Amino acid sequence: MPDPRVPPIVRRLGLVSFFTDSASEMIYPLLPALLRSFGAASVWLGAMEGIAEALSAAVKWRMGAVTDRAPKRKPFVVAGYTLATFSRPLIAFASAGWHVVLLRSLDRIGKGVRGVPRDALLADSVSKESYATAFGFHRAMDNAGSVLGPILAFALLRGLELPLRLVILLAVFPGIVSILVLLLGVHEPAREPDHPDATEKRSSGELPSMVRRYLAVLALFTLGSSADSFLLLRAVDLGMAEEWTPLLWLALSASKALSNVPGGRIADRFGRRATLVLAWAFYAGAYGALGLVHDARLFAVLVVLYGIYYGLSEGTEQALLAQHAPHQVRGRAFGALHALTGVAVLPANLVFGALYRVTPALAFGASAGIAALAALALTLFVRDARAT
Repeated sequence: MPDPRVPPIVRRLGLVSFFTDSASEMIYPLLPALLRSFGAASVWLGAMEGIAEALSAAVKWRMGAVTDRAPKRKPFVVAGYTLATFSRPLIAFASAGWHVVLLRSLDRIGKGVRGVPRDALLADSVSKESYATAFGFHRAMDNAGSVLGPILAFALLRGLELPLRLVILLAVFPGIVSILVLLLGVHEPAREPDHPDATEKRSSGELPSMVRRYLAVLALFTLGSSADSFLLLRAVDLGMAEEWTPLLWLALSASKALSNVPGGRIADRFGRRATLVLAWAFYAGAYGALGLVHDARLFAVLVVLYGIYYGLSEGTEQALLAQHAPHQVRGRAFGALHALTGVAVLPANLVFGALYRVTPALAFGASAGIAALAALALTLFVRDARAT
């Protein structure tokens, strides 16, 4: 029986993300091999990730105000998914590294266009009591797509022995399915009626003080976190054979997907702030342990368990923001969240990488310490959403 806390619109938005992420993850693991054929793969890979994520963060910031002013959010969601769906497979025709950078950037711009209005639309579609469960379900579907995508790519490359470029091109089909589900299955609910001062709030763009505090604390946590790709690097450094790393990545994605909905339910029942504090404390403990482990198999087990952190945090982070942000400025709030975390990712990874070169234990320990500090700041400066 379907969970009543996850209404049809949330399930269908989850399907949209599932098929879109399947398409994206069919392509993403293949890009290093494609870039290697052009030469200077590490340079193009760094440029691709840096430029694409910077553009995505800028678009997300702008989309917050745009979606708050617009009478409907769904058209922006459709536009974002459509841009990503049809630009991404064009990488199959790339003949130079800059072509891949350009097309990957268009893909990420599409993500920037859709992400903020989609999250605001999801928050508009459920009751406050079910925010974390709904967001957790959506993240579970997204992470499930991250599991399916590489499996499809592997099956097409190894099972059917299709050329790499053809596999990239075939990723258009899951993307088309996602657009069809969005167009035919997702119907935007009526927006809440404005309060008398809604126009003034929209024009000023001012976020409530509690939202600003929460975003500041979230930025602090993000500055201490690092890309999960460093976990694969550490696993290889500890002696894991490279051919096993895709399986470790799939296992981590599966751990996220399986824990997202239970994590959301915990947050809705016991409090979003308390659950997020627990998640960040779990992150701190996991990273502290990962920096001390020297056995590849034990490290892999800890990485899979670390996926529980995502289950506790992903839906909860968004639910806590939705609880504190009035619907008149909800788009701005989500835009600020996505933009701030997107910008903070670059220095976070640069610092982690520099510390990793000194000693991995130092890098993991620093991340653990900042996560613990962020958990303390969240407790001290952000009110529990259940109290509002």
